[in-house]
Amino acid sequence: MPLPLRLMVLFVVGAGVARLANWFSWWLVAMQRPLYVAAGGAHPSPGDVRLRRAWLPIVGSWQARRWEDSHPGPSGWRPLVVELLLGLAFAALYVWEVHRWELVRPLAPLGFVPAQGDGFYLHAQFISHLVLITLMLVASLVDIDEQTIPDLVTVPGTLLGLLAAVTVPASLLPVIEQRVAGPMIGFLTLASPNDPPAHLAPRGTIAWLLVALFCFLLWCVALLPWPRRGRRGWRRALSLMLARWRRDPLSIIVVACGLVGAALITVVWSMGGERWLGLVSSLVGMAACGGLIWAVRVAAGWALAREAMGFGDVTLMAMIGSFLGWQASPMVFFLAPLAGLVVGLIQWFAYRDNVIPYGPFLCLAALVVIVKWGALWAWANPLYDVPWLVPAALGVCLVLLAVMLRVWRALREALGGA
Repeated sequence: MPLPLRLMVLFVVGAGVARLANWFSWWLVAMQRPLYVAAGGAHPSPGDVRLRRAWLPIVGSWQARRWEDSHPGPSGWRPLVVELLLGLAFAALYVWEVHRWELVRPLAPLGFVPAQGDGFYLHAQFISHLVLITLMLVASLVDIDEQTIPDLVTVPGTLLGLLAAVTVPASLLPVIEQRVAGPMIGFLTLASPNDPPAHLAPRGTIAWLLVALFCFLLWCVALLPWPRRGRRGWRRALSLMLARWRRDPLSIIVVACGLVGAALITVVWSMGGERWLGLVSSLVGMAACGGLIWAVRVAAGWALAREAMGFGDVTLMAMIGSFLGWQASPMVFFLAPLAGLVVGLIQWFAYRDNVIPYGPFLCLAALVVIVKWGALWAWANPLYDVPWLVPAALGVCLVLLAVMLRVWRALREALGGA
């Protein structure tokens, strides 16, 4: 298929996916608050041609601008802009990743040209990134409207990331591997930039199986409802928590997911090979990214004596980590506050509002990591050669963050600030 025709198809597909994302995000928001219907406005009947056209990308959004709140569905300028931008983004990302292989070019030696078989790696990574971008789009739209990130997006998204890693390990971020036959495109593992240790591949020892199970079961346990306080003692809180778990259908689903997932992880471990290497890399990325934001949440909550970050941000980062790996977590961690700080200051001076949805900034930082992965990994590669250096640096940053926020809280209280 000629490149211009491929780009046209990708634009149409991207606009259609954005239309579905607009409807799904609208439905998630509608579940959390009653729908407002303008006085005198009438819902179109199911057979109304307007409602059928409302599902068409771009055309439906253009018509929906005139309906405003008088029809059930997303309306206004935002859906139209989202569909146009995502359609263009799908086409532009294809040119960037597949046609120009810019994710690999900064990592490759001079004169390197992807082999014919490397096209599979490039297309697998491209499709994986399209899925992640779509999921992040839905999460961002809901977070902007409701300041919450629904588990209906992040939990299935995390499972999709794990499934992609085990079925097509090449969908993980690309690296250049030096082989006897010459450099070739590979995928990011939990040991990158170093080669996987002998006790991890091709199958791995029982210790690595326990690591994989621990990461997955820890994620499952985090999804269960937990009591926030133990005012009447921890025994009373524990009994109430167990009773709540027995009554809540979601708890049964999470437990079933944990048991089935643990069994499947054991099966993949017994098979070994690249599938096992991709799965354990995705699991460690999920746990590392989610754990990093959870640590920030705990440290900031302790320093400010209030909830500073929602748990939805934790599950969102876990989803991102399952697609991108643990090496991307420090990059997202340091890039996201840059945009958040600018928007937060503007919002504070304009509206005196200090509550901003942080999920869109995490998604924006993850998108920057995807697009500029080659340059970022080429720069950060030496830092990851020392296994303990990056985790130690993140630990120091967390301590400094907690101390800084504690001092800021003390200053505000001393100056009589609310």
